Amino acid sequence: MAKTISCIYTNKSQLNSFIESHELYEYPDLLIQVFSGMGEKDTLVRIQNDIASLLPESTMIGCTSAGGIQDGQLLEQDVVISFTIFERTQLYSALFEMDQYQDSYAMGKSLAARLISFDTKAVIVFPSDPSINVPLLLRGLHEQNSEVVIVGGVAGDNDRFKEGFAFTNQQITNRGVVAVALNSEFLKVETFTNCKWQEIGKSFKVTKSKDNFIYSIDGKKPIQILKHYLGEDFVKELPQSGIEFPFIMEDDGELVSIYITRILSNGAVQVNRSISVGEKLTFGYANVKEMISDSLHEIKRLSRSNVETIFLYNCLARKRFMNDFASKEVKFLNEIAPTSGFFCYGEIAYEKGQSPKLVGHSVVYLSLTENNEKVPPREVNISYEFPEEMNTVVSLTHLIQASQSDIRTLNDHLSVSEQYYRSLFDNNDDFVYSTDLKGQFTSVNRAFIETFGYSENEILGKSALKYINSDDIARVRMHYYRALKGREQYYNIEIPTKTGETFLFQIKNIPIIVNGERVGIYGVGRNITEQKKIEEKIIQLAYYDQETGLPNRLKFVEKLGEMVSRAKKKKRMLSVMVVDIDRFKIVNDSLGHEAGDAILKELSTRIKSILPTGSYLGRFSGDKFNVVLTKNIDIEEVMKCAKLLLQTVAKSIFHANQEFFVTASIGVSMFPNDSLDEDTLIRNADIAMNRSKNSGGNRITFFSTEMNEQALIRLELESYLRKALQKNEFHLCYQPLIDLSTGKTYGSEALIRWNHPKLGLVSPGEFIPLAEETGLIEEIGSWVLRTACIQNKKWQMMGSRDLTISVNVSAHQFSQPSFIQEVTNALRDSGLEPQYLTLELTESTMLRNIDYSISVMKALQKLGVRVSIDDFGTGYSSLSYLRNLPINTLKIDRSFINNLKVDTTDIAIVKAIITMGHGLSVKVVAEGVETKEQIELLKQLNCHYAQGFYIHKPLMISDFENNLLQTI
Repeated sequence: MAKTISCIYTNKSQLNSFIESHELYEYPDLLIQVFSGMGEKDTLVRIQNDIASLLPESTMIGCTSAGGIQDGQLLEQDVVISFTIFERTQLYSALFEMDQYQDSYAMGKSLAARLISFDTKAVIVFPSDPSINVPLLLRGLHEQNSEVVIVGGVAGDNDRFKEGFAFTNQQITNRGVVAVALNSEFLKVETFTNCKWQEIGKSFKVTKSKDNFIYSIDGKKPIQILKHYLGEDFVKELPQSGIEFPFIMEDDGELVSIYITRILSNGAVQVNRSISVGEKLTFGYANVKEMISDSLHEIKRLSRSNVETIFLYNCLARKRFMNDFASKEVKFLNEIAPTSGFFCYGEIAYEKGQSPKLVGHSVVYLSLTENNEKVPPREVNISYEFPEEMNTVVSLTHLIQASQSDIRTLNDHLSVSEQYYRSLFDNNDDFVYSTDLKGQFTSVNRAFIETFGYSENEILGKSALKYINSDDIARVRMHYYRALKGREQYYNIEIPTKTGETFLFQIKNIPIIVNGERVGIYGVGRNITEQKKIEEKIIQLAYYDQETGLPNRLKFVEKLGEMVSRAKKKKRMLSVMVVDIDRFKIVNDSLGHEAGDAILKELSTRIKSILPTGSYLGRFSGDKFNVVLTKNIDIEEVMKCAKLLLQTVAKSIFHANQEFFVTASIGVSMFPNDSLDEDTLIRNADIAMNRSKNSGGNRITFFSTEMNEQALIRLELESYLRKALQKNEFHLCYQPLIDLSTGKTYGSEALIRWNHPKLGLVSPGEFIPLAEETGLIEEIGSWVLRTACIQNKKWQMMGSRDLTISVNVSAHQFSQPSFIQEVTNALRDSGLEPQYLTLELTESTMLRNIDYSISVMKALQKLGVRVSIDDFGTGYSSLSYLRNLPINTLKIDRSFINNLKVDTTDIAIVKAIITMGHGLSVKVVAEGVETKEQIELLKQLNCHYAQGFYIHKPLMISDFENNLLQTI
């Protein structure tokens, strides 16, 4: 079940007593929410440190608030801490700083990638600053999985501090966001939002804005509009007073609130969301009566639901102007289930089928339960009578609605006399059109009809955006809004006609002004398709190589400059390569330049085909190519790409029935290590290339000495690895496997070790991935299999007749057609009977091609060899295929054994795997056993076998023989 308890924090000693009295340290999945009515950063850091020392394994998020909620009570300047205990829900939290991202949308995408998985049910979000573009943040977060419930609130403040903070266990931010994901297939969540707006007075148009800043409304400074309509006293109390009378605008068919968060010295205002020029704003006021009615109805419904805990995110405005009801509302909810939360500066609301939104004057709750059993209805006394002062507010609401209706009726009867100049339409060979403020056609001229083939009836009243390609909509809107500001706009765009033909047009937009008001735009256009083709031909000749079609030096340097600028902003690395074909002059002298050009064209195609995404290839001169790499740049990835490039160039080339072989010299420079500008990067890569050529060619050289040394070390390790088998540098260690029912050793797992005479012991983590990359793993795996079988047979002949041997098989080795024959040969050469050999395969190896894997495993079992799944439990799809897999053993991954204790989630997982193994009639092995307690628990769970450091570390042959007959 999900259980919440709360306390008011005063100091560490008091907090420790509360934790101990409720035994909170016993729970591994504990969500702590901290809502601080004290905004000093030192206080918040102290709270972080106290919780970190008392509950280090817990998940915490929190923020400053304009009031907290504890046990159904509203608090002002206290620190409220709520503890929610989960039994079947995993928690993941994160803190992201705004300064690290291009915009709020990118931050939301990163937040989603970090937190949201396939079993995420809800995400709670606390932005620290109202100036963050929260709607854009929510859009990025929502796109990862539209079914995930997203709620929360913007960090509040009070009269004593003006800066909001959000924080996790270890981090704190005043310009960022914290969030926690609730992940569980058992968790049931519900959410409710109560927000009712009504418009007051006339509408205004934003005439100058950028991001969250509004610089002019109806051509006037925002401060002048506010003083005129709401008075000097209202302006003096901003931003607090703005909570009760915010701006509102329509967004996706709904009215949303725009709160003023700061007044600038020049009369502009900062608001809590991004505003575009041309947006229509009105003053708004909450419809109190409807809000209260809806809230009471929802509380009654919730009292009949299965609810274990409630998180509540309430608007500061509701506490200010309807405090009586806000207090009782919290009390009602707390009678249903423990309720915690805070008063915020904008609430994040979610409704199924819609994107999450930033709202205001609202209350948002998230109800949670891990228990799906039906519960009897709770007896909650839900009744409320309007206070006398609230009746005045209701009357004012009616007055506002009636006045607003009168204004709309008056506007409907207003008309604007015809002031368009028809001559602009009638006597122009260019096509001309006009649109209203919604972008709908209001008129078109004869040339327009002749150009596009539509009649006036098909065009007028329709949105101009419907007749252009979807990819161009954002750009056309931008030019439209700029034209409305009074600036002429020129742009080129491809537009399809009614018959489906597409032409390129140059468009000019200018504003239409009637009685001093902008009411739409004029558009004038002409067909420039043929002109553009001529321009493109000129560009092709100027910027691209004629033989290969690749960018030439001029274009390459220009593009590299753009990439360097982008890398500087995003603090990323780039790699520049110069690739020179070795001794290509001999080819030209022997075959002629025409044949040489054909071979270079073939090489350019080859190189382009193997370059990773984000690469850019150019040709500087006859036999010299240049490459930019932009993705995942580090020494290993660049070296890997360069080696592949060498191999690709070195493949044979056929021309005129002759076979040719060429090689390449490659030089590499890195941004920002080797230079910060494009010209120097190319020059340094060229210097490195000449070093490669002077050293005999067919090699790679880094301009940086340090990176060159790293590359040489990797090449040296690869060279040593290729000779390791020939020089007998590998040996096997054997880790005993015990039968838990008897405590006796029944077998071992063969583990490869490499002792190099110069490097010493090389970790398998270093040389196994290199062996897989170079293809040496097949030869090494074959040696391990044969050597292990021979050694096990020797031990059997020494008296341990039933001793078994387990050998790990790589994915590369398993996928070879000769693998079955390889196993047969190892058994034949060693004389080992097949039932004493177990081959261990990882889940990922088997699931790459499940049908092929099953056929190979059946063939192994037909030989009599046993098959085991290694690292079981770490894959995603194994359970769905398990019943169809011909296996003998499941090996529980060490990650589940490491923390195996009573009353942990790991013991439940291990028990489930063992029970499943018994049900499928397969043996279960636990690896990574390190304590006696783990051994005892595994015995109680009826696990068959075990291995690990507690039993024995991997042993040399002599040590294994000395310990072979020992028991634990």
